[in-house]
Amino acid sequence: MGPEAGLVRDVRDFLCPGGQLYDTNVVDTPGGLTHLHENRPGESVLLRSRSVPLLLRITGILLGFYGLALAMPGFWLIGLGDSGYYAVAGMLILCSGALIAAARRAGIVLYAIVLAVTLLWAVSRVGLDGWRLIPPLALPSAIGFWVFSPWIGGRLIDRQGQSRVNVCVVSGISGCAALFAFMFICGWTITASRTVQYNPFPQQRFTGDIIDGESLVNNQWRMTGGTSAGDRFGTAAQITPENAHMLGRAWVFHTGDLPRSGENARGREFSFEATPLKVGDNLVFCTPHRDVVALDATTGKQVWRYTPGGNYGQNIYQACRGVSYFEAPAGVPCPHRIISTGAGSPPTLFALDADTGHLCAAFGHNGTVDLSQGMGIMPAGFHFITSPPMVMNSRIMLSGWVYDNQTVDEPSGVIRAFDAVTGQLVWGWDVGHTPANRPLNPGEIFTRGTPNGWGVYTADPALNTVYVPLGIATPDYYGVKRRSFDEQYDTSLVAIDITSGEERWHFQTVHHDLWDFDLPVGPSLVDLPDADGRMTPVLVQTTKQGELFVLDRRTGKPFYRVEEKPVPGGTIPEERYSPTQPYSPDIPNLRRADPTTDDLWGVTPFDQMACRIAYKKMSFHGLFTPPGLQGTLGFPAFDGVDDWYGATIDPTRGVLYVNTTYIPFRMQLVPHDKALKEGLFKPWSGWKQPYPEPIFTDNPQHGLPYAAVIEPWLGLFGAPCLAPPWGRTQAIDLVHHRMIWERALGTTKNVGPASMLRMPVGLPTGIFSMGGTLTTATGLVFMGATADQGFRVLDGRNGAVLYETELDAGGNATPMTYMGRDGRQYVVLAVGGHGGLKTRNGDEVVAFALPARRE
Repeated sequence: MGPEAGLVRDVRDFLCPGGQLYDTNVVDTPGGLTHLHENRPGESVLLRSRSVPLLLRITGILLGFYGLALAMPGFWLIGLGDSGYYAVAGMLILCSGALIAAARRAGIVLYAIVLAVTLLWAVSRVGLDGWRLIPPLALPSAIGFWVFSPWIGGRLIDRQGQSRVNVCVVSGISGCAALFAFMFICGWTITASRTVQYNPFPQQRFTGDIIDGESLVNNQWRMTGGTSAGDRFGTAAQITPENAHMLGRAWVFHTGDLPRSGENARGREFSFEATPLKVGDNLVFCTPHRDVVALDATTGKQVWRYTPGGNYGQNIYQACRGVSYFEAPAGVPCPHRIISTGAGSPPTLFALDADTGHLCAAFGHNGTVDLSQGMGIMPAGFHFITSPPMVMNSRIMLSGWVYDNQTVDEPSGVIRAFDAVTGQLVWGWDVGHTPANRPLNPGEIFTRGTPNGWGVYTADPALNTVYVPLGIATPDYYGVKRRSFDEQYDTSLVAIDITSGEERWHFQTVHHDLWDFDLPVGPSLVDLPDADGRMTPVLVQTTKQGELFVLDRRTGKPFYRVEEKPVPGGTIPEERYSPTQPYSPDIPNLRRADPTTDDLWGVTPFDQMACRIAYKKMSFHGLFTPPGLQGTLGFPAFDGVDDWYGATIDPTRGVLYVNTTYIPFRMQLVPHDKALKEGLFKPWSGWKQPYPEPIFTDNPQHGLPYAAVIEPWLGLFGAPCLAPPWGRTQAIDLVHHRMIWERALGTTKNVGPASMLRMPVGLPTGIFSMGGTLTTATGLVFMGATADQGFRVLDGRNGAVLYETELDAGGNATPMTYMGRDGRQYVVLAVGGHGGLKTRNGDEVVAFALPARRE
């Protein structure tokens, strides 16, 4: 037999050693499958048997395109100084496709080599992290099912060239199946390994009074956070670690308030974020369109409903995080009041009778206060309130949300206090005034464009102090034109005397903020022992950048050390970059480690490679890398690792619980004229003409030389460019300032851009969340929040999941708890989804409880 037969034998032995898969008288030639005809001893005559089957040609051509699509950008990636794997794998796949298109069995062998090389390369880069193995391995393995199928691999190696199942087909398909099993087994294993108990749960219990404990007396929940301390701690103790698995839905109420046309498009968001109050025997909450609803707390039946009306069509956010409660002095009409706001144009403040839902006529003008007074020009959609006002010591205190990054000269961020009985303005704290709490002069307006306080406030009634988290003097991403008072107060926590509006102190968490790291929520208040064991009134301020600042709440001085550290500078010539930023080194931060190329992800090699190329092209030098013309990776960015829901504290143990989310963003400054030419937004000449609303990612920053494009960093197919975990839940011992435990929480189920495009299966990667937690005296942690529509109960000691169920929509709010008239403990959560997180929308308020006792 001649040399051609030797080639046949070698290929056969390589592909399936020890097995005869095809007639040794059949060989590959450039023309296709060819039989060897023995003419006489020592001679062979090649006879063409037939042309290459069309299916083989199509498969080979498609594999060739696949290989080219991988190799060409792969060489670009090499030029950027990254891995050569994609170029090499692409060329091998191209060659495999060419061989298969020519009906050469070596193409099957080469594809098997590609899978083996890919496996070795991937494991060498990310180890046995199954979720990170998905981008390089999943698509090639899936294609392998076809390449090794009876119609391709089976046909090539069959002695008659027929589609058949044989040992090598089974081996190839089994190998691909084994790769998938390997990925997912490693994925589940790595997720289990990310539940880590670093330190023991503290055994000490503090016996002091709960701050503002009156809000919880008589089984009430009169503040969004339970008390004015914002600790989200419930004293009800019927649900325990031993019986939590028996929880179930006790009742469901449908509000009927769902997104209207366009309210979840172009970056607009419809979100049901409300935490109900319990006042008397009623639960009271607001819907995204600002209806205020009272339910019977035990049965879930509607008691009354108030609809403020108004045109909300210009608001890019439809959200309301809750209402407030005020108990007026004896003899005052309408003594039990629900305080809330309308988000129409103009925005309003109103007071309702908590018993009937009717407006309190003696408050303001027939129950309503016009919040546009003293604010100057306030176009629809540029100023409204999303968080409940802080009501304390006969004052109603609020600021509002402003339409960030649209223009200079936006409405004021003034903090205002109104008399809770009459609705009259008592003071306004305006950083542009000296002193900041001086009254307005006739015809004067509050200083425009100042830092605002849009999140939920907290307060210490004993100190008569409200703690206001401040934002940035918008626009956010270019700071050259900021005024001295803006620079002093941007992204700061300010303590204000409730009665007079006089500042007690302020603490800045970011200097010259260029990242939109504004403080999204007030601090949680707690008393902790100092080094000598004396209980000290402190506060814990969460931040978007993941630092936890622990301050003495009387003075604003650090309780745990705060240190200024050098940070990267930027490239915009006229910008003033802060050389240092404050860090809190004595308390664990909430961030993930800075990403490297091996942390980049995608569902296929293509989007993973695209993410690697983008990463190499962007500027990233860690936290506080400022935006520039090149493009910057913001990790974290304006959504932060923690947002408007803050943290939860068990004040009896000094333990903090928090959900964290990891969503990197791409930030880029664009010269204003260039942005106009590229159509990022429309020209606008000022307040005398209607404002042309851009899409959410394009920030015009009118009046400044640069616009800003801020968008989530996603791959070609919409998957995150960052590998899992995308979300965690953590427990921190505030006394010993150390992490107790952390775990990746949540799955990929229900995640997707729209109802018809959601993941049907739940891979336990750890998923994004938006919403807070609740803890109780029995050491449980209750939470919805995750993008998979889950509701879970965790053991606060170790993070173990004691109960979980799937909700009908996103539970992106913070739960609350109380005891019902029937003697059962209820945990209540708003379940209506979140437009920014793209969870499924709904209109439910859901109560969970243990089964009713049988008489």
